[in-house]
Amino acid sequence: MKKRNQPLGNNNIIGKYVTQLRKQKKMTQKELAAQMQLRGVDINPSSLSKLEGQTRIATDREVQVIAEIFKISADELLNGPKIQTDLQGHGKNGADLWSE
Repeated sequence: MKKRNQPLGNNNIIGKYVTQLRKQKKMTQKELAAQMQLRGVDINPSSLSKLEGQTRIATDREVQVIAEIFKISADELLNGPKIQTDLQGHGKNGADLWSE
């Protein structure tokens, strides 16, 4: 897997999470861009790369469609994985999705 050459930007808050979700689903940027296009978002792999690198702003429609593709809420996409509670009431979160 290719390492990012540039540091993450600061133009959106979802880019890193989108990258992790996409890789978790074993999707390429080209495949994710195609799924987004099928849902009416005009995006190409280069623009998706910039979104993931947080060097471009994510539109509200892009957030909505990405959340739909990964079957999560837009709120979860914007705020990170939901905290789940195990049977003993101890919090377990999806922090591994946010880890470096």
